[in-house]
Amino acid sequence: MVQSTRLRNALTLYTTTDGIQCHRARLVLAAKGVSYERVLVDPAKPPEDLIDLNPYASTPTLIDRDLTLFDTAVVCEYIDERYPHPPLMPIDPQSRARLRVAAVRIEKDWLPEVDAIRAGGRSADAARKRLRQELLSTVPLFKASKFFLSPEMSLVDCLVAPVIWRLSWLEVDLGREGKPIIDYGERLFHSQGFARSMTDQEKAMRQLAVT
Repeated sequence: MVQSTRLRNALTLYTTTDGIQCHRARLVLAAKGVSYERVLVDPAKPPEDLIDLNPYASTPTLIDRDLTLFDTAVVCEYIDERYPHPPLMPIDPQSRARLRVAAVRIEKDWLPEVDAIRAGGRSADAARKRLRQELLSTVPLFKASKFFLSPEMSLVDCLVAPVIWRLSWLEVDLGREGKPIIDYGERLFHSQGFARSMTDQEKAMRQLAVT
């Protein structure tokens, strides 16, 4: 957590156009119905003000007046606590810990495969197979509750849903076995919050996958 020398009157989110972690933060903000300024960042050429605010120039970076936050989990938990309604984490410590561990597993097991697919090359097909296997291994969790490991939407759903949204674009086909995952995704995709969370590039992912 870093204190910025700049004072701002509203939330500002520095975000890429199509990164899963950035989409995750935008989905949390959308679920809360919070208004904010969206600054789109080219990771190859981060703007000078982002470099000044965040020593890593990473995204997402959230600015709340004189407060600068980075690391996606930190950003998302801050938003949830700063704007407590609707809550996106359960009250009891065990349930909260279980969801936090699930988020870490997704970051370590799913997201590297997504990155490998996007990088292309010879390893992409193998990454698709691994991601498919990882997702199918979680089907019982999608069957057990309306949301991921919870009867109510949580911060983990804000990470899971952007991954599911990208599957057709990544050419990952879950087949009939994955129907509970696809059904879960469709429930979230039709919400107003999910629509608000997306950039134009993310909206186009489904269109490009179909054509």
